[in-house]
Amino acid sequence: MEPIGMRFPIGIQNFEELRDRNCVYIDKTELIYRLAHVGKSYFLSRPRRFGKSLLVSTLEAYFQGKKELFGGLAMERLEADWTAYPVLHVDFSLTKYTELSDLTGQLNLFLRRWEKLYGRDEAETTVAERLQGIILRAHAQTGRQVVVLIDEYDAPLLDSNSDSLLQQQLRNEVRKFFSPLKGLGQHLRFLFITGISKFSQLSIFSELNNLQNISMLDEFSAICGITEEELLTQLKPDIEQLAEKNGETYDEACAHLKHRYDGYHFSKNCTDIYNPFSLLNAFSAREYKNFWFSTGTPTFLIDILRRTDFDVRSLDGLTATEEQFDAPTEQITNPIPVLYQSGYLTIKEYDPVFRQYKLAYPNGEVRYGLTESLLPAYVHRSPIDNTFYIVSFLRDLMEGDIESCLERTKAFFASIPNDLENKTEKHYQTIFYLLFRLMGQYVDTEVKSAVGRADAVVKLQDAVYVFEFKFDGTPEEALEQIESKQYGLPYQSDGKRIVKVGVNFDSGTRTIGEWRIKC
Repeated sequence: MEPIGMRFPIGIQNFEELRDRNCVYIDKTELIYRLAHVGKSYFLSRPRRFGKSLLVSTLEAYFQGKKELFGGLAMERLEADWTAYPVLHVDFSLTKYTELSDLTGQLNLFLRRWEKLYGRDEAETTVAERLQGIILRAHAQTGRQVVVLIDEYDAPLLDSNSDSLLQQQLRNEVRKFFSPLKGLGQHLRFLFITGISKFSQLSIFSELNNLQNISMLDEFSAICGITEEELLTQLKPDIEQLAEKNGETYDEACAHLKHRYDGYHFSKNCTDIYNPFSLLNAFSAREYKNFWFSTGTPTFLIDILRRTDFDVRSLDGLTATEEQFDAPTEQITNPIPVLYQSGYLTIKEYDPVFRQYKLAYPNGEVRYGLTESLLPAYVHRSPIDNTFYIVSFLRDLMEGDIESCLERTKAFFASIPNDLENKTEKHYQTIFYLLFRLMGQYVDTEVKSAVGRADAVVKLQDAVYVFEFKFDGTPEEALEQIESKQYGLPYQSDGKRIVKVGVNFDSGTRTIGEWRIKC
């Protein structure tokens, strides 16, 4: 049974509230102590709902000297001198930024709140002058340097991504607000800034050149998220309850959690990191769902992928240099940095010889969620309609009715609106790819990602279907390729029936034409 009073902190990002409510807390305070004593000014990038705000709130409680909140945590034994510092905490995620006044209004609220504590000089009129005055007075009045914590600094810029004029106005205002921080270094004990992206051209990162970017450092790679060790030790009872509720063994539940929510890596030698939002929601609900992805459809990412004509089939594995992670995101010509920073891709391998990173989807939740969001952009159908077709395809296959499956597929493609942007072979190849990827939510599928593989393979309990598609070719050519390249060979040892399916796609009718089946 779950301990009385124990809660999962769903929707709770305040450390003090979390501790007062006796919520589950994965102890990150040893890393926080190291952060506070090794350096002074930091920047951390992590995807949304990955624990950045809770980290900032924990830093706030620590620097305010709230020792009672850290009982039983690593910080209790590490910290001997609980000094209370004046803390200025800015959270840019408190509103949406659709016009400049949204930002100026928020900044004014923060400044007025601090001016009630530390006073104001009437000569201070701009946001930069007011922030400078607050820091100087806070230091003078308390005798202690000031701690500045800025959470989700890029929220205004991400909200205005589609409006270049507004984004420029917001960028200028943010720059003005941050401008005093470097020159007041002697008055600051600690400066910590978080965000999803690093806007390289925003002058905060040139003016604040003393900021240490810890986003890709092994030492702090686990400061947000839940490691496998933390999962298997601190959350073991919750895995057991989840397994019992879903009729699984403990090992099966661990494998299920790993497939859906694990797989994030934020540095060259980072340990496996689980998505904390999805993991804790799964324990709270006692079921497996796409929790993180369901909190927001990445519309702006889908627009970028379409605008840049990015081949979404490559998202299963591509390479990037370290410089690409730091590329400016104001004028996006390459979506890879944004996909990584937003959490839709993550580091899977690092090649020290060529200094290249291999990127891919972190886990099943993200792969399925992004694929499901992408498909409507290519077929102009609602996700509900797409899901109906996909489930119907699979039911036909499970019943061994490949003819009905292909007839249904023919009708699906024929129903796609006949507009100018869906006439290319690549467009239809992408639709096939997305369809089979979505089938992977229900059964084991493989989709072509390298030379020497069939276009798609669907593995069922009693059969394996090997598909090859030819565009304006013949089904006989497709079957011959399956045979000559022995695409079915890897599956013969399974003892299942292997069904080879060669299909022609007719660009004139924009749907599949003839097909041939060989068992």
